[in-house]
Amino acid sequence: MEPKADIALIGLAVMGQNLILNMNDHGYTVAAYNRTVSKVDEFLSDAAKGRTTILPAHSIEEMVRLLKKPRKIMLMVKAGQPVDDFIELLLPHLEPGDLIIDGGNSHFPDTIRRAKYLEDKGLLYIGTGVSGGEEGARFGPSLMPGGSPEAWPLVKEIFQSISAKTPEGEPCADWIGENGAGHYVKMVHNGIEYGDMQLICEAYQLMKEGLGMTNQEMHEAFAEWNQGELNSYLIEITRDILGYRDEQGEYVVDQILDTAGQKGTGKWTTVNSLDLGMPVTLISEAVFARCLSAMKDERVEASQILRGPKAELDGERKAQVEEIRRALLASKIVSYAQGFMLLKEAAKEYKWKLNYGGVALVWRGGCIIRSVFLGRIKEAFDKNPGLTNLLLDEYFRGVIDRCQQSWRRVVAQAVQAGVPVPAFTTALAFYDGYRSARLPANLLQAQRDYFGAHTYERLDQPRGRFFHTNWTGRGGTVSAGTYTV
Repeated sequence: MEPKADIALIGLAVMGQNLILNMNDHGYTVAAYNRTVSKVDEFLSDAAKGRTTILPAHSIEEMVRLLKKPRKIMLMVKAGQPVDDFIELLLPHLEPGDLIIDGGNSHFPDTIRRAKYLEDKGLLYIGTGVSGGEEGARFGPSLMPGGSPEAWPLVKEIFQSISAKTPEGEPCADWIGENGAGHYVKMVHNGIEYGDMQLICEAYQLMKEGLGMTNQEMHEAFAEWNQGELNSYLIEITRDILGYRDEQGEYVVDQILDTAGQKGTGKWTTVNSLDLGMPVTLISEAVFARCLSAMKDERVEASQILRGPKAELDGERKAQVEEIRRALLASKIVSYAQGFMLLKEAAKEYKWKLNYGGVALVWRGGCIIRSVFLGRIKEAFDKNPGLTNLLLDEYFRGVIDRCQQSWRRVVAQAVQAGVPVPAFTTALAFYDGYRSARLPANLLQAQRDYFGAHTYERLDQPRGRFFHTNWTGRGGTVSAGTYTV
């Protein structure tokens, strides 16, 4: 059998099938395989019918024989043990220089481990984030590959051909960095996605409960927002959702139970931010908001017992909608600022050389958080690659200055009206904390030293020198060792 396929893909669920069709549209011959082999024939007789350059493989051995060398095999299977299982199934059939690509939502430590494992065997490995859902996979996803640097030239042309493109024609696919860097960036992307979605939901709640707006009125508001600074995929689909009715003329959004699911990437981002000591508060609040939503029965019971103010916002409606838009925009800036803070700290911790403007470019098209906004982030890092924080960039600083009073009024009014806005609130609290030259942590350190002799640094002494006070006269002069959790 003469090798003909440029790449093989394992896993014929929705994402896998659409990526194969996308690759084939761009001139690549693809071998298709699935553990449940009947799905291969179903795919070839249905979605891929008539495509002679999509080659069915009914076994791992047959799939490998179809591939040109060096072989390139992409896994689109469930994250976790299935990825490890397929790697072990593939190993006996591969040669040094062959490449395995994991396109699932794998946790980045797994990708770090797998890259080392395969590199030690002379093979190449890529863990790539793939964002954009079903439509993105079919017509142009955002791709975030990381792993063995020698592997990138083998797939660069394929990945950049099938990826989404920016309005300027730039591919939303570029090399992120070594070992787990690609899946890490995808994890942070998903965390920011959690934050964006929660912020939009809070804006919706303020308009619905606080202003008494109808779905049609909110649909029109989001349509208007999507023409300006908030132009993005998530604002666009929210517009569509709020205007969507079923066959009976009922709004579908009103029929959906208010309990949110999650697949874990937001939690991973939050846990990692704690590990690295980065205050990614907005993503964390978005994760906890989903957890609170899941307590539906308890909340219904509590609503009959616990009392609060009537959920009404004061003021003229049009002006209030504009205030909410500004609060959403300012909070969104904080969300992305925190996300890029985390990326910068991860680059130090895991010794990655991340291109932050490049990350923003990869996210500009195809992915769930794609927006005009990301172009501004790319410009900020292109202008100043050493930018400490997006909040310090001239453009974003100007937007915050313009939106700040509206942001504060919206949060204050929401608190007074009893409308929960945890993401808006934590975004503002972070902003105020970040701009504070002095925080009350001096008192906190005194408390720690009082009860645990944990020591403190002094304003009048160089950083890194620690002191202990015998606060009670009974504690002695011995202090605890210093360490970072």
